[in-house]
Amino acid sequence: MKYSGIGGQAVMEGVMMKNQDRYAVAVRKPDHEIEVKVKDYKGTVKNKKLRKLPLVRGVVNFIESLYLGMSTLMYSASFFDDDEEEKQKKSAMTQEERTKYEEKEKKQEKALMGGTVAFSIVFALLLFFMLPYFLSGFFHKIIESETLIALIEGVIRLAIFIGYIAIISLTPDIKRVFMYHGAEHKCINCIEHGMELTVDNVRKSSKEHKRCGTSFLLIVMLISIVFFLFIRVDSRILQLGLRLLLIPVIAGVSYEFIRLAGRYDNWFVNLLSKPGLMMQSLTTREPDDEMIEVGIASVEAVFDWREWQKEENV
Repeated sequence: MKYSGIGGQAVMEGVMMKNQDRYAVAVRKPDHEIEVKVKDYKGTVKNKKLRKLPLVRGVVNFIESLYLGMSTLMYSASFFDDDEEEKQKKSAMTQEERTKYEEKEKKQEKALMGGTVAFSIVFALLLFFMLPYFLSGFFHKIIESETLIALIEGVIRLAIFIGYIAIISLTPDIKRVFMYHGAEHKCINCIEHGMELTVDNVRKSSKEHKRCGTSFLLIVMLISIVFFLFIRVDSRILQLGLRLLLIPVIAGVSYEFIRLAGRYDNWFVNLLSKPGLMMQSLTTREPDDEMIEVGIASVEAVFDWREWQKEENV
């Protein structure tokens, strides 16, 4: 298997695939037609040298992936949000009125997206970092070892993370998103294993992939345990502050590992990747053929897989 460089995300009834500075969103609309949108995305950080710096690129990539993922999710949801009254309202407008209305909608969506990204980051920090830290504090009454307390904090963090994923995976909408997530992985695996990108071949491919965002998040949880073992200060406020300051570093290290795992295929890398692949049993589901077709449409909109396979001799 070779590294294709293409990556993606599942969205509502669709798949987003990104290849360098271009991305495509393919959505299965309510009328069962596939809508594909292709756009350029230069990122929020324009400095190319900064974007390539080890550790820094991981933080930049994470923030941009979150922003792009939220943007494409809102785009895919727009096919299902407009009710009949809204459609009639738009159809009654003149072209000029419709243009102004759509511009206003875009501004509102951009503000909403920025707020949603900010809320998501704060919510994740509270749930996965601050809450485990405070819960582990209850063990100070019976345990003196700071190392053991840090390990307990890490176990609590992992339990909250896995429990959160398990709970949301029970909802019907998230189940379908996870099925599209499976379609995304299967399409990439199909290409990287040298097979023609067809529904039959994609169906036979694995729904787990080492470069998955789920693996990245799990690696963040695991590496944070190691980093937080070395925080040795008495002040509880300073302990918490140092944990928050270390999160970008942890994210950077985790990204470098995922990047390494995607480029190499040996027993050591595969062993280290195993926990992330196991975690994907919660965040991916086997897709149906219509979902696979959406994944294929998204890939082919931004990636010439035939040319890549020819060049790489896959």
